[in-house]
Amino acid sequence: MNLYSNIKKKIALILALLMIAALCGCVGGEKATTLYVLNWGDYIDEALLTEFEEESGIKINYTSMATNEEMMVKLQEPDCIYDVCFPSDYIIEKLVAQDLLHELNKDNIPNLVNIDQRFMDLDFDPGNKYSVPYMWGTVGILYNTTMVSDPVDSWDILWNEKYSGQILMYDSIRDTMGVALMKLGRSVNTRDEQDIKDAEEALIAQKPLVLAYLGDSIKDRMISGGGALAIVYSGDAMWCMDENPDLAYAVPKTGTNLWFDNIIIPKTSKHTEEAEAFINFLCDADVAAQNAEYIGYSTPNAPALQLMGEDYINNETYNPPQELLDKCEIFHDLGDFITVYNDAWNRVKSYVG
Repeated sequence: MNLYSNIKKKIALILALLMIAALCGCVGGEKATTLYVLNWGDYIDEALLTEFEEESGIKINYTSMATNEEMMVKLQEPDCIYDVCFPSDYIIEKLVAQDLLHELNKDNIPNLVNIDQRFMDLDFDPGNKYSVPYMWGTVGILYNTTMVSDPVDSWDILWNEKYSGQILMYDSIRDTMGVALMKLGRSVNTRDEQDIKDAEEALIAQKPLVLAYLGDSIKDRMISGGGALAIVYSGDAMWCMDENPDLAYAVPKTGTNLWFDNIIIPKTSKHTEEAEAFINFLCDADVAAQNAEYIGYSTPNAPALQLMGEDYINNETYNPPQELLDKCEIFHDLGDFITVYNDAWNRVKSYVG
């Protein structure tokens, strides 16, 4: 971080906090505000939390979650304590529909100008009234180049009997059902029961080839050589490839799921101005670059990406070309139709051939 940009960041943060103090009628000597933050595990450089606390005087109480659904339950509680959360696209859509989010005061988030316009005003939050992009990426195929001899450019390879017992799939309804739907050329947001039936049949046909349905441990399996092919998120692929140079990542030519994790403030928050100051801090270019390098996921912060340099800019796993992104789909909230997906997935998981 160069001295000039560091000074600019500190001045911007101080000004924002002075404005917040004026709005709140706060003066020195009062007890410091504590922000309750709910995020995915290992999804922020915790050195930045300390930096924010030292610069702002605002304390951070940080809690991690395992799933979007876990976070959804917490935000639906009438006495929800959290001030800042990091849900995914389709969950934000659901939260907006349930009127559970605070409408952002963008005057308190001047660093919002750093966010790449390609990732603003998306369908799950038109106009970014309620959320600010945090990280994004793709779902694709991580493969071991010493074990896979075929081109990895189609979802069909996950049904190739040559790799029987060497294929790892996510233990996830939307992700794995989504892969089957994409293989069949259907939408990952389909509400057509025949599409779901066809996807279920495809996954049942694949099941004898699958070594395991896993969560985060899928990364360790691939790093250790315990699988030939696996479904992973692009950020996890970056980390795995750093750990094992035999691994490579590919997104099928037909496209994939493009996902976003955004930052939101629950409607129950009692510290919205301070929460907006924290969001503004995370949108600073230097902060966002440090955070993205630590996490390994793609940053939507355009000047941060430039600071990170050519190794990230030219890496198609980290920064896919626009022609591929144009073929991708973002998950949407399925409403009550999710039960059709759930029932199909349960039949796949319980199937014994």
